[in-house]
Amino acid sequence: MSREPDGLAELLPQWHRLRDAQEGEPLRALLAVMAEQLDLVREGVEQGYEDLFVETAAPWVLPYLGDLVGYRTLPGYERVLTTGLRGGSSAALTEAVAPRADVAATVANRRRKGTLHLLEELSANVAGWPARAVELSRHLSHQQPVKLYGTRGAAATGGAGAHERGTRGRLADLRNGSALDLAGGPFGEVARSADIRRADSRRRQGGWTPAGVGLYVWRLKAHSLTSSPAYCVDRARNLYTFSILGNDTPLVTRPVPEPSPHHIAEIDNVPAFIRRRRLHDRLADLYGPGKSFVIRRDGEDRPVPPADLVVADLSDWRYRPKRGQVAVDPELGRIAFGARTAPRKGVWVDYHYASGADLGGGEYVRDREPRPDATVFRVGPGERHRQIMDAYRAWQHDRRAGDCGPEGIIEITHSGAYQEQLDFDLDPGDRLELRAAEGTRPVIRLLDWYSNRPDALNIRAVSDDCAPGERPRIVLDGLLVTGRGINVTGPMGAVVVRHCTLVPGWSLEPECDPRSPDEPSIVLERTTACLQIEHSVLGTIEVIGDEVSEEPLDIHLRDSVLDATADDREALSAPDCRHAHAVLHLHRTTVIGEIHTHAVRIAENSLFTGRLHVARRGIGCLRFSYVPTGSRTPRRYRCQPDLAGPGQASRVRPRFTSTRYGTPWYALSADRSAEEIRRGAEDGAELGAFHDLYRPQREDNLRARLAEYTPAGTDAGIFFVT
Repeated sequence: MSREPDGLAELLPQWHRLRDAQEGEPLRALLAVMAEQLDLVREGVEQGYEDLFVETAAPWVLPYLGDLVGYRTLPGYERVLTTGLRGGSSAALTEAVAPRADVAATVANRRRKGTLHLLEELSANVAGWPARAVELSRHLSHQQPVKLYGTRGAAATGGAGAHERGTRGRLADLRNGSALDLAGGPFGEVARSADIRRADSRRRQGGWTPAGVGLYVWRLKAHSLTSSPAYCVDRARNLYTFSILGNDTPLVTRPVPEPSPHHIAEIDNVPAFIRRRRLHDRLADLYGPGKSFVIRRDGEDRPVPPADLVVADLSDWRYRPKRGQVAVDPELGRIAFGARTAPRKGVWVDYHYASGADLGGGEYVRDREPRPDATVFRVGPGERHRQIMDAYRAWQHDRRAGDCGPEGIIEITHSGAYQEQLDFDLDPGDRLELRAAEGTRPVIRLLDWYSNRPDALNIRAVSDDCAPGERPRIVLDGLLVTGRGINVTGPMGAVVVRHCTLVPGWSLEPECDPRSPDEPSIVLERTTACLQIEHSVLGTIEVIGDEVSEEPLDIHLRDSVLDATADDREALSAPDCRHAHAVLHLHRTTVIGEIHTHAVRIAENSLFTGRLHVARRGIGCLRFSYVPTGSRTPRRYRCQPDLAGPGQASRVRPRFTSTRYGTPWYALSADRSAEEIRRGAEDGAELGAFHDLYRPQREDNLRARLAEYTPAGTDAGIFFVT
């Protein structure tokens, strides 16, 4: 649309405008079309001027600007950078291959070549990963030369002027627990013997040579949780976990910005896991409001005093704190209260956990479309409504009374837990959105409320006969649902689950094993709903419907993880392992489990760990995906293990760092995965839900810059800490 559709018409004399109005304004419509084309020309001229500067240039121009100053872009990406990709732009890929900050700093970086703080800046600008550069050669052990004196007392070998290296050749001090805890890592100071393996080796890294330099990189991000309820494991013994799901979760440091560009990163500047020894030595730096974690009890705004905390190993809950103490285990995310410090009204915690991307429910920033016509009903402390169902009933009352329109938003304003039975009965034309406010991650706990019927989050369409355009629609955004799943029935329109976590297996054991692995997260029972999953984590989807008289449902999954908790369990099916009466659309999705469905319209850049079995092979296609051997699929295009060749199926089988939800490395491809999986997508990225991270491209770009900005003869390599 034109910015000023009537701009040209207003330049006409008044007499022409009056006559044009009498004729039905055909001249005004013509001038509006001309104004739209003029705006396109104007925007093109303005963008052409902005493309002269790296700060304002379009993403596709960055490689060309970099070429003017000798910036070398990774080879093999010229086509996708200039022409784009199928179904979307290549802006994210351009940022990974030619980051704007890296192109802008090319000339300045060459003047600082060979400095450690430059290598750390390269990691942040090129890959977006915090890093610490270490001269490994300074941590090599050097034995003190033996002094041999001749008859005249002169030093024959290693005289009085010999360099003293006593501190780098001595044995490790077993009494220094802090130094031993950091040994072998990026912040270790304990010297070690030389290693002939190179630091840039892709197989087994070394780097402990006189020319060795290591760039230690953290790829997992620190995500915050604020005022989140802790989970009570044992009320009699006052045992709690930081995670509200009851599983063990290691705590992570809240990264503090470095004071200057020439500062070498310390342990407080990176999202490092908090170890017990470090917390014991630096409790005041890590504990408290605005820091890495804090513990509050009985609803008090004042946190537990640091003097009451004691760092302990709470494995198997063997350690019992003394009277008045609060024991904390940062490596397991556990809390134990002593007798006098036992909470009476609950425990709330602020802490940081590690995750690979902004996926599922979290306090990260979420892109949302503005809805100015919707009426907002807020839920939370200090708001008008304290429960979700109270806000829902208020919206229904105002909707039926004519005080508001069909657009309604129930917004939860804090990261608390809501334990209530949720039943949403929607009328024709309703548009309801249940979402978390920005910066919050509320938890919906669905418990055993009734003995004679299911306790799921029920979404029902009241009217059985409404036009397709009037079918109700519901959106769930930014939530974590545990304890039960979601049940959808009736003639619904769209059911959108965005940036949510429906815990696979309903809830977790302490070791992150699912408690009910066979239970579904979403049940579509005799409904017409179109299910849309975006940037979410969920368990099994079960479809129950009439396969004779009803059309198959549409199920769309984008940038999500569909987890059946095991490769041989059904991730999508009907009861009794029958084919789900649904047509599947997958884009950049990781599926852990088997798929039994009517058809797959499209599956691209996706990964299946279990077999895929469709009833209609003539519908749709698979492209740039991995599907196990023995699957029944529609036609395939450049899929694995087909391209790997005979006898290579076991080699290209996907490998994950962890397949258990609740662990920091959940659903992330392991570094030892085959290149066909790590780079098997259409644009060379990895397959699955973490495609948009572009980890292979960022790693390649960082290695290229590391080789460019280190002195000749330096053995420099990248060491992935997480």
